[in-house]
Amino acid sequence: MTIATINPATGETLRTFDPLTDGELERRLALAAGAYAQWRRRTVAERASIVARAGEILAAERDGFARLMTTEMGKLLTAARDEVDKCALACRYFADRAVTFVAPERGDDDGSGRLAGEIRFQPVGAVLAVMPWNFPFWQVIRFAAPALCAGNVGLLKHASNVPQCALALEDLFRRAGAPEGVFQALLVESARVGGIIGDPRVAAVTLTGSEAAGRSVAAAAGHHLKKTVLELGGSDPFIVMPSADLAQATRVAVTARTINNGQSCIAAKRFIVADAVADEFIDRFAAGLTALRIGDPVDPETQLGPLATPQIVRDLADQVARSVVAGARELVGGGPMRGRGSYYAPQVLVDAPADSPAACEELFGPVATVFRARDAADAVRIANDTAFGLGASAWTTDRAEAELFAESIEAGQVFINSMVASDPRYPFGGVRHSGYGRELSHFGLREFTNIKTIRRAATVGPGTPASLAPAGATAGATTE
Repeated sequence: MTIATINPATGETLRTFDPLTDGELERRLALAAGAYAQWRRRTVAERASIVARAGEILAAERDGFARLMTTEMGKLLTAARDEVDKCALACRYFADRAVTFVAPERGDDDGSGRLAGEIRFQPVGAVLAVMPWNFPFWQVIRFAAPALCAGNVGLLKHASNVPQCALALEDLFRRAGAPEGVFQALLVESARVGGIIGDPRVAAVTLTGSEAAGRSVAAAAGHHLKKTVLELGGSDPFIVMPSADLAQATRVAVTARTINNGQSCIAAKRFIVADAVADEFIDRFAAGLTALRIGDPVDPETQLGPLATPQIVRDLADQVARSVVAGARELVGGGPMRGRGSYYAPQVLVDAPADSPAACEELFGPVATVFRARDAADAVRIANDTAFGLGASAWTTDRAEAELFAESIEAGQVFINSMVASDPRYPFGGVRHSGYGRELSHFGLREFTNIKTIRRAATVGPGTPASLAPAGATAGATTE
């Protein structure tokens, strides 16, 4: 697999990289192990100050980092700047709260005074992060900021088409003051990930990517009994009911489908609209998508840039073609665009059969599938008729409908009258084929900690701890 920067707006190869040799990889793993032995002994406040400094560097050098993302994977420059801002915010958030998030908690005791309980949150070691190209800074920072604050060290295996982003992130933490080995980018082929997972110096793995990648990483980690957190994308529903502000819902729907040029795990992909407003919604939605200005992602007037690679264009076109063969109708015609770059014009499909790719696979690009629902209950049925369960957006001003959607949609997050978005303050992740585990918030920080129980026994008599007293002396105690 080539590790290279190929500008998706032009198709030009700008820079290539040689993968690490086995010897170089060994040195980096040894360095991580040594760094962890020292890093974990630093106070939480000391570790947090370095993460905070990383956030300051991100804010100060925002435009340079943004341009690098745009060059490597085609993100609109305006969106890339927003991504850097979000990364800086996350660094500040975890730096400000790390001491609280890992502070020991007092456990409930049995009321006898003989046993006192405490819960501690301690680091586990080197965490391997297998990260995707679509949010090349944000995906990494949302893992790294909490993991490093908790006392872990990071090993980044980034996507092969964003190597300069990977190296920039390694340099970011170095310049922020992290000791050598605390955060390293590993420029290696995907085929070598299994071997890295199996190395005893790697304690855990986090991956954001495809179902296939998730299965592969989970299998390797499971074989070696190592903790994993997986975020595997989705086919998020976007529900519109008759009581919704249709104009607002439609405007957001266009953005929700085309955010990051349509390449977002939490982008809305299946639009489920009540029969009463379906025709009007479809007309407005189709008009909004076809009006988008497609072009150079650096141009501030551009609203839709290229897809990240030519292969993504081919895969998306194939999914659409197979859906049409299965019975879906193409309401708005688009598809691969002629000329340089990996551009793809928006498409809207209707009447997609339940077993067609448009209904049951994740479409990673500006293709929307619209479904009609009889009522709120039918909308929930359609929303849940998927193997995924990452996010969902529902638009209604009816309180009962809003509660039905919040309670009944099977997803990691449900947004009412707003677009799905990740936020450092709230846990992020999915269910079913969208993965397991959580990132962000204190839940995310604690995913890669040893949640350790400590029980201290008071003395029963001189030199006799309660744990050694005769049976029955500590009523209510159990062995597990």
